[in-house]
Amino acid sequence: MMPCKRCSRFSIFLVLPLALVSLSTQLSAQENPSLITAEDFFDLQQVGNPVLSPDGDWVAYTVRQTSLEDDSAETRVWMVSTEGGEPLPMTGVGASASDPAWSPDGRYLTFLASRNDGQTQVWGLDRRGGEASQLTEIEQGVSAYSWSPDASKLALLIRDPEPENEEEADDKPEPWVIDRLQFKRDSAGYLDRRRTHLYVQDMASGEVTQLTSGDYDDSQAAWSPDSTLLAFSSNRTEEPDANSNRDIWVVSAGSPDAGGTLLQVTTNPGSDSSPAWSPDGDFITYVTVTEPDLIWYATGHLGISPATGGSARVLTLRLDRNVGSPQFAPNGDDIFFILEDSGERHLASIDSSGEGFERVIEGNISLRDFSMNADGDVAALIGDATQPTEVFFGAGRNLHQLTFTNREFLDSRQLAEVENVLFESADGTEIEGFIYKPPGFNENFRYPTLLRIHGGPVSQYDFNFNFDAQLFAANGYVVVMTNPRGSSGYGQDFSRQLWAAWGVKDFEDIMAGVDYAIDAGYADPARLGVGGWSYGGILTNYVITKSDRFAGAITGASEVLYRSNYGHDHYQLQWEKELGLPWETPENWERISPFNDVANVVTPTLIMGGEHDWNVPILNSEQLYQALKRLGLDTQLVVYPDEHHGIRRPSFVLDRYERYLDWYDRHVK
Repeated sequence: MMPCKRCSRFSIFLVLPLALVSLSTQLSAQENPSLITAEDFFDLQQVGNPVLSPDGDWVAYTVRQTSLEDDSAETRVWMVSTEGGEPLPMTGVGASASDPAWSPDGRYLTFLASRNDGQTQVWGLDRRGGEASQLTEIEQGVSAYSWSPDASKLALLIRDPEPENEEEADDKPEPWVIDRLQFKRDSAGYLDRRRTHLYVQDMASGEVTQLTSGDYDDSQAAWSPDSTLLAFSSNRTEEPDANSNRDIWVVSAGSPDAGGTLLQVTTNPGSDSSPAWSPDGDFITYVTVTEPDLIWYATGHLGISPATGGSARVLTLRLDRNVGSPQFAPNGDDIFFILEDSGERHLASIDSSGEGFERVIEGNISLRDFSMNADGDVAALIGDATQPTEVFFGAGRNLHQLTFTNREFLDSRQLAEVENVLFESADGTEIEGFIYKPPGFNENFRYPTLLRIHGGPVSQYDFNFNFDAQLFAANGYVVVMTNPRGSSGYGQDFSRQLWAAWGVKDFEDIMAGVDYAIDAGYADPARLGVGGWSYGGILTNYVITKSDRFAGAITGASEVLYRSNYGHDHYQLQWEKELGLPWETPENWERISPFNDVANVVTPTLIMGGEHDWNVPILNSEQLYQALKRLGLDTQLVVYPDEHHGIRRPSFVLDRYERYLDWYDRHVK
């Protein structure tokens, strides 16, 4: 397993600049900062999508704010000078906007918005003044866009329109007619044959030309430097629903696809995505999965290929860490990317030969996004355990913070002390975790303790602001969060140890985290709780069937009887790869199903989920609830109407937090 932040074959010698050593704003001299409450979730604002202007003078970004009173959320576009100062709102209240971008000539700040009850279109603010104007008029709306480098065209991703007979129909419901192998997606519903394709709009004439077609979805369009070609990612195999392939393709921006005009750049059977061109247009870098049969356990590496195809190379096999958002540096040799490693997310670079790897921005941080201009200046979205992400700007490693969106809130609240810990699991494997201590923590006392488990399973807890953990700590709990086997920041072998063996090594790892907190004197072994959402809920189900140590459990959006999900959730391909077909290898499916050990449960368990979750269907929660109720255990099932895998309605978000606290207070405290 390499390279972690404690061992490396690469020469990691960079140090974090002083501006990033302490991202969190220090508490002011305010006399009585208060503890975080569930309602505070709606006072926190989420900063995202930093985009640096071509001249390097401004950074556009988004701020998402949630209103409990209106039971809604809204995203607005802002911009801030790279010299600092007060940010300026660029879109108004009452109409959400997203995906800000600068036209390369600097004339427009553009964004996606659905205004006047219409479909989502590209809108532009002319920097010479005036109100935002609508730049596209696509009947079915636009899902993504990008400017050509010469500012003469927009690349648009547009989903096929509905058939005319459906558009002209009255309000009577029509049956879904399904003939696809992959026939449903959470939040999208049942899938038909309408696909998303690539178009180009000429900005002078307004003419829109369709470039790609067929029974395939196209995404992630990227312009060549001379504005003549577009690279994109697409699965154009004979049966796209039967594999996880995506390749990088190139199409001329001046002529539509006539069935044979596409150039296939990569032929890797795994997923190739996020294409970005070199400044001279000779190469394309991208994220590649070289072992697709490992499905979600496979590491995403950095690839590079001539733009004409033919001899693709993988640059980061030795790195053995997930990468994202690659972009060529202005020198055309170095490639910058986001590196996920051991509870941290850094900005890193490597040259096109695969040598010269270095971490450009590192430390106990979580770098979520970045933008780079032709001068090599960087705008980055960075947070840490005590500050939600904010916009930073600078050249190279010398970044300074530009936005302080949540400073007033943070200054008025007491936050938990967060300790980054390492401990050994039952077989001696080193596991990393985070322990949140209640404000005013006294080392002479043992506290009620919650083991909170992340989703995924191929994900990780990192140095990012975690509201849930802060809320539990504010209510007097020590919170233990671990990155067990299956987590994504520790190499492919670490992740793949869950292969067809869920609830074994990951169970041992999280329990070792609890034992660490007890041995350290933090946790009261008689007052332990456990819980999580998605895979966090799934692993909670293993915990309560394998252990009687917990006084209370909360399992959200979880699975429990796996064969019942086949054909009902949206993971048919992944299940078949890992467990086989359920009628051919039923033993694989039954072996990892916690439902088969449900008679062992003695823990009072709150069960939650969304009514329309097709990621992890509510069927699982209903089955678990029915079993625990039949066994006479203290249990409750909470189903949120019209919600999918993630709970989004603000009043439901608050309800969930209040139920969390009530259940743990009654059973753990």
